[in-house]
Order: sequence, then structure tokens, then C-alpha cells
Amino acid sequence: MLFSPARGLGGASVKGIGGTQSGPVASGAVADAFARRREAGLALVECAEAVSRTAAAMAARFAEGGKLIAFGNGAGSTDAQHIAVEFIHPVIVGKRALPAIALSSDVASLSGIVERAGWELVFARQIQQLGRARDIVVGFLTPDGACRNVLRGLLVARELGLLTVAIGTEDDAPTFAVDHALTVRSADPQIVKEIGVTIYHILWELVHVFLERPDGPGTTR
Repeated sequence: MLFSPARGLGGASVKGIGGTQSGPVASGAVADAFARRREAGLALVECAEAVSRTAAAMAARFAEGGKLIAFGNGAGSTDAQHIAVEFIHPVIVGKRALPAIALSSDVASLSGIVERAGWELVFARQIQQLGRARDIVVGFLTPDGACRNVLRGLLVARELGLLTVAIGTEDDAPTFAVDHALTVRSADPQIVKEIGVTIYHILWELVHVFLERPDGPGTTR
């Protein structure tokens, strides 16, 4: 059977979001899936000013010659790699490449630190050696709460004078002060992941906006 955008797979009629649906399509589940994302998406829109301030501070650090250092566990480690490649190899042709690294990429360093110092220090030790006061750190906090090493990395970075940015759920926000905490209003790990990606895509876009302003990016905090 051929696939028709109007009818969907298997011949089920799908008129579109908000439209009538018939056949075997579970309309209740579809509506719920979009509704849950709508709430988290609208909450992100409400945080536009916080995201903008974060991007401006990041741009100021880049303008001073700083670099981005990103880290996280599990899915957060792939976010760290994702944001790093966005900056160092922009997908949009003509955009300025900016220095960025993901601490989760170096297996030798990770395993070596874990063997000698333990998992809790796996990011902090790297930041102590690689971080400079003009740099930026972005720590990804996982919804399951298993992120003591990320929190330790953020704390060490803060003590060294780096710009600190935490991305995660409201429940996982650091209890100590970070410069910028960008939180996702959802307890669903899948939605947290999706909105988190959107947050750092917006950060990437706005960092370039601030860098390209004639009067420069402004504040470094």
C-alpha cells in the first residue's frame, strides 16, 4: 500500500493536528503527546529573557577569547557533544566557528580519572586543568538526579571564575549559585531532552546575534 500524507500509514485517516481523525489512530494518545510538549514549550517561551541573558554573557566570553566546555552523563553527554559541534562546526554556512569541547568525548581521560579519583570528580578534574577564567561551562543535569559529578564540575568552574550554565529540570537545578540556570518544566525525560536541545540551539543562534552587534555582546556574567 502506498503512503499518502492525507491518509497516513495503513490507510488510517489523519486530517491533521486539531482536525478530526478516524480509523485505528489513537486520537487520545496523539492529543496527549502534543499537549505535554505544548506546556513545556510555552514554559520555555516564558524564559526568553533568561535565555537571552545567558547567550549575551556567553557571547561576551567568546569575544574575550574564551571557549565552551560542555559535560553531562548518559544522554547529557551526547548533548555536550552536540552543543560543542554546533559551535566549533556551524551547520549554517558563513557563521563564525567558536572554540568548544565536550568533556565526555575523551574516553582515556574519563576512565583514567574515574580509576584514580572516582566518578564524582570526572568533570571537575578536567575543568581544573582545561578551564580558564574567560571560559564558559555548560553542565547538563539528567532528570534521574544522577548528576553529582556534573554539579561538582559546575561548582569548581564557578570557583575558578568561569561562566557557569546549567540546563535541566527545575527539580535538578543546582542548590548552589550558578550564573545561569535554564530549566525545563517537565518531569518526562523525553520532553526534557527535546526542550533541552531547543534551548542550546537558541543559545547558539543568539550568541551569534550578540557577537555580530556593532557595540559588542556586553556583560560577561
